[in-house]
Amino acid sequence: MPSAIRTAVVPAAGQGTRMLPATKAVPKELLPILEQPALQFIVDEAVGAGVDHVVIVTSRTKPAIEAYFERNEWVESILDKQGRGGLADRLRRYGSDVRVSFVYQDEPLGLGHAVACAQPAVGDEPFFVLLPDELMGDSSLLSSLGSVVEATGVPAIALKRMERHELFRYGVVDPVGDARSVAGADVVSFASVVEKPSGEAPSDLVIIGRYALLPDVFDDLAAIGPASTGEIQLSDALSVQASRRPLNGVMSNVSRRDIGNPVGWLQAVVEAGLEHAEYGPAFKAWLGQR
Repeated sequence: MPSAIRTAVVPAAGQGTRMLPATKAVPKELLPILEQPALQFIVDEAVGAGVDHVVIVTSRTKPAIEAYFERNEWVESILDKQGRGGLADRLRRYGSDVRVSFVYQDEPLGLGHAVACAQPAVGDEPFFVLLPDELMGDSSLLSSLGSVVEATGVPAIALKRMERHELFRYGVVDPVGDARSVAGADVVSFASVVEKPSGEAPSDLVIIGRYALLPDVFDDLAAIGPASTGEIQLSDALSVQASRRPLNGVMSNVSRRDIGNPVGWLQAVVEAGLEHAEYGPAFKAWLGQR
């Protein structure tokens, strides 16, 4: 079911250093998963959850991202002729059914700073944040986050259990109380976030790249200042918010792929190839031969 949240922020100003040298010329968000750029999947996920305004936080050094969302009737006609009218229709909706705004993060000062850059475009409404390095199998997790915010009036953040040896890569939450059901979702409240713990982590529940936030997070981002890394961390602002009242973590049960590194990107491409209605059978046969 679509959420009542209508705005999504996609932080896309990063330089994609793990995917160099390809990202020297091509933004990592536009690297293809078969014939579609990764960013297309992210925007489709947001629209599937009811979003009609996508705010992309980008860099002036990545004009290709803005160019991708410009209307191009020639491309749309080619897709129609190829029998891919559904994809053509998804492109046509930008600027009509779906508004796409761009704001700029001119310095790499962290995820929290990127989200703060979106404040003028977001305004005073609840909003989603979708990290483009993570592809989700469908829009259901995002819809659940929105429903939990609507039911509780408290921000909701997507969580997933991870093996202990992987926790140092993520923000790990400190849970409070027992899990419960809210708006049909499995919810675990948490009181703080430890970003990339170097020692003992408070749990095995990590934040994955989907958030449903309230506009008061902008005040907390403005107040916290940079961490020891020099970056403004979104997890630090969430910890401040959780210290006032526990935040809601929504347990994810959708497939997820980290495409910010070469192995994860390759896995996503292979999975998409196997599932493709036209290419899948031949690709599967070729893999079998290999």
